[in-house]
Amino acid sequence: MGKVIVVTSGKGGVGKTTSTAALGAALASRGEKVVVVDFDVGLRNLDLVMGAERRVVYDLVNVIQGDAKLPQALIRDKRLDNLFLLPASQTRDKDALTSEGVERVMADLKRYFDWIICDSPAGIERGATLAMRHADMAVVVTNPEVSSVRDSDRIIGLLDSKTLKAENGERMEKYLLLTRYDVNRAERGDMLKVDDVLEILSIPLIGIIPESMDVLRASNIGAPVTLADAKSAPAQAYFDAARRLAGEVLPMTIPGEKRGLFGKIFGRKAA
Repeated sequence: MGKVIVVTSGKGGVGKTTSTAALGAALASRGEKVVVVDFDVGLRNLDLVMGAERRVVYDLVNVIQGDAKLPQALIRDKRLDNLFLLPASQTRDKDALTSEGVERVMADLKRYFDWIICDSPAGIERGATLAMRHADMAVVVTNPEVSSVRDSDRIIGLLDSKTLKAENGERMEKYLLLTRYDVNRAERGDMLKVDDVLEILSIPLIGIIPESMDVLRASNIGAPVTLADAKSAPAQAYFDAARRLAGEVLPMTIPGEKRGLFGKIFGRKAA
């Protein structure tokens, strides 16, 4: 059975969609079968980042409402045969998602894929809660700024209360992905330092993605950064994050600093 990951945050614009695509491609590069699922009904950007916007015929809402079968809606990536996209609808609103329908689709996907990575809409409304409801683990994407961290703290609370795991008395695995980090700005006090963010959120860190034009360039050409420029600093950070998601223990390095943070950061547990 596959593992469901929700990529979530309270604040928009922190890099959830970019991270979903990059992590999905990184895991698929390991030879595992991966599907990335866009839950942002009404907006739909994951297909753009994956370079598949012209290939969308059916979507998640079509499958939930019985207008299409799941295999009809899945789009195979042209670069990696074991990477697939299930797009969101651009013409419906989030009320088109039903809890029963999402549960059925997730169950079907878990039969065929090793990893199901759900790109959640920002905020705490219906689309976000449905995206996280059936997750086995969560990646909380946060920028090193106070408002982003505060909103992520709220999301962590929802993960601990509004998911099936929480309702069954099980512990939801939650991991922090810190995006758009600039060590020089952090040293000047223009953004929070890594330790500051960890002290507030108290969940294990799986990756620090540096601020880089490589991410924007990859999005503009319709490719996950882990495929567009695999040797770039953000791509390497995403590859390491994917390895940690898969259970590997790796040294943690702050981009721009020579020293590693090792187990001090990765070993922190949720309070």
